[in-house]
Amino acid sequence: MKNLYILIASLLIFGLAQDQTFTNYTTSDGLVDNNVNCVVVDAQDNAWFGTSYGISKFDGTTWTTYTVAMDSGLVNNSIFTICVRANGDVWVGSDFGASKYDGNSWTTYTEADGLGDPRVKIIEENPNGELWFGDYDGLTIFDGSNWTSYTMTDGLPFGGIVSIDFDSNGDAWMGSGLGGLIKFDGTSFTEYTEDEGLLNDIVRSVAVDANDNKWVGTVEGVTRFDENNNFVENHTIMYVLPAPDTLNPTVDVEINSLGCVWAGIYVDYLVTEGGIAFYSGGQWTGFDVSDGLIGPVIRDLEVDSQDDLWVATSTGVSKISDYSGASINEFLINEFNVYPNPVNDRLFIRSKLTIKNVMLFDLCGKLLKNQNITENEVEIMMSEYPKGMYFLRITIDSQTISKKIIVQ
Repeated sequence: MKNLYILIASLLIFGLAQDQTFTNYTTSDGLVDNNVNCVVVDAQDNAWFGTSYGISKFDGTTWTTYTVAMDSGLVNNSIFTICVRANGDVWVGSDFGASKYDGNSWTTYTEADGLGDPRVKIIEENPNGELWFGDYDGLTIFDGSNWTSYTMTDGLPFGGIVSIDFDSNGDAWMGSGLGGLIKFDGTSFTEYTEDEGLLNDIVRSVAVDANDNKWVGTVEGVTRFDENNNFVENHTIMYVLPAPDTLNPTVDVEINSLGCVWAGIYVDYLVTEGGIAFYSGGQWTGFDVSDGLIGPVIRDLEVDSQDDLWVATSTGVSKISDYSGASINEFLINEFNVYPNPVNDRLFIRSKLTIKNVMLFDLCGKLLKNQNITENEVEIMMSEYPKGMYFLRITIDSQTISKKIIVQ
């Protein structure tokens, strides 16, 4: 966690480090309200924010505000989702229906117009130009003329649709609030639940990468299914939460142009804790308010054309730039070693920089070991643990790294 460094050896001395840049925005900068529910970036890299008191558009210099008081036709000030279509139209969703902005005026659509349910949770445009609305009761598709709705009577599970993405075949992958991951090929619905390897049937986000891997954010972490829709792996500790909160409730998943994954994590049932995590080269790196993030209550993530990450929170917006996963990989390759892995008895951790903390978790996220040290080498007796997979979370100097360990 903390500041990421690219270590450069020069004359046997590590050179100056370069870290990521956090830029934060609040009402003092022009945001209409600090309680931000969603963010989307359009083709011109304008950032659109749905808040509890209206919509803000930011072009990098100028802020534009849209509210019910200022703009007739806007459905409501509390906006939960925004979609900018390929033609430039902006659609927003609320608990009272959806509104379209054509660049001049707003038009509202409700059940009377064809929406299956006015409580809209997500709006996405598919490759054919259709608009897909996930709502409290199910799914509605709008082709520009006709509205078609699907509910439990059509094969959808109870729990509504809260997230939608599309694979290279044009099939839709949807997250249900209670019913798991759902594939829709235009004809039938197929469910992927805990029986298929999903961490939890409460799904909050779905992102399909360029290789058709499905990254599914649940209340216990992230599950990945491959291009053939087979279970691959679960990620439960991307960002370290204070004990006993070890599993990572994931509110959103986004993928950048290099295929690296961002996850937003937030928990509030014991204490308010949250942050974001970046997955590159098989390693997760976490960031939170101590790194510059504007707040712990993560609501939504969005990657722009420059691979900068926009983070919507309950206390404003953060933009993270000047970040590359290559810094993690270079560090791991040149400066850090964990061996042997798989391990039978003793596990060694060695680093050119000071190891400050080692945490060991089992596959369920239970914290087994938490050791504060100031050494360059650590030895852990793994023979006392049953055979299986474990996770190490190692803080070296000012960077935290995750590592999978197999005990055999």
